[in-house]
Parts: sequence; structure tokens; C-alpha cells
Amino acid sequence: MIKVLLADDQSLVRSGFRMLIDSSDDMETVGEVENGRDAVAAVKARPVDVVLMDIRMPIMDGTEATRQIMSLGLDTKVLVLTTFDLDEYVFAALRNGASGFLLKDALPEELLGAIRAVAAGDAVVAPSTTKRLLTHFAGMLPKSTPEEDTRLDVLTEREREVLVEVARGANNSEISQRLYMAEGTVKTHIGRLLSKLGARDRVGLVLIALEAGLET
Repeated sequence: MIKVLLADDQSLVRSGFRMLIDSSDDMETVGEVENGRDAVAAVKARPVDVVLMDIRMPIMDGTEATRQIMSLGLDTKVLVLTTFDLDEYVFAALRNGASGFLLKDALPEELLGAIRAVAAGDAVVAPSTTKRLLTHFAGMLPKSTPEEDTRLDVLTEREREVLVEVARGANNSEISQRLYMAEGTVKTHIGRLLSKLGARDRVGLVLIALEAGLET
């Protein structure tokens, strides 16, 4: 059973999410909070698999709350929720360790699917809104060139090709088709990229690729 914490300053929004989540057979709501400070406290107090984190809240916003939750070293994942698909706060939350983001008006099945994905250790990076977000804010990064960023030196040429596709928002099936390799091989390359680059998930790989100036 996936344990979900709701962090949103609007009670009606929390109620709607709770009804949706609790109607699913494989997940349950284990708490509701109305600000980031209380979200951090709730995660410290009891096991939580996924935090549905509103990005703009009083007292402590979702960006700082995400940073503090990630610093705890727990298995808790953060899925950011926002009403704006190009929000600089969301970008900061991704850099702080969030596993992805969704718009609040996402379809119910999209939200439940995203919760399952991040709980399983995947990242929600496929939606076009995420691609636009990363593209929009790529220019804000302390960008270098692939020659200057030594992190990429450990990669093989094939791993670099896979990293480029990940940074473009491609899923495993799309990478398989574009690079003419089996999906199992793609998964192996993704695993090696995560290990070699010290990234938590695909979002982390995207950010590293952009920071390194890898052409996407």
C-alpha cells in the first residue's frame, strides 16, 4: 500500500485528492498538512512513500520543504503540484530532489499513475509540460560545455546518446526506437547513467545533461 501525504494550503483541494487516493486499492492518504513546515514534520513523524507537494504555500513553500525532506535520507518521494506549467518554483523543487511534477488539473488517472511511478522509483518526466519547463529554464542553469564538465568523462559514447534522449524527455520505448536497441538494453544504460552520474532518477539525469551543456 502506497502511503501518501497531502501538502496543500487549500482544504478543498486536499479533500478532493484524499477522496481520489483513498478510492484506489493500492494507496492511502496518511495525513494532510497546509504548509511545507508541517509536511517536513509529518514525514519525520511517520513513514510516507509519496508527498503530493503544493509548490506555493505559506510559512514554508514546497521548494524548501522538498529540500528538507530529501536531506532526511529517507525513501520518501516528492511529487510537486502546481497550477502553472512554467513555474520557476517547480524547477527549484526538481533541483532539490522532487521526482517530477503535475498540474493540479491533471486527469485522475494521470495523478494516480504519477503517484505509482514515483513510489516505484521512477520520475514523472514524460509529459510535454515537463519538457517545456526544463527547456524554458535551461538558460538559467550555470551551463558549461561537455568538454568543461568532467562528470561526463566517465560515460561511453552510447551512454551519452541515451542521456541526450533522456534529456529530451523520451521514455524507454522511444529511446529504444530512436537508438535501435532493445528496451532491456535501454534500462541497463539508464541504470549505469544513474550510478555513474550519482543521479537519483531521470529528472536528475535531465538536470545534469542541461548543466553540462550536452546538446539536446
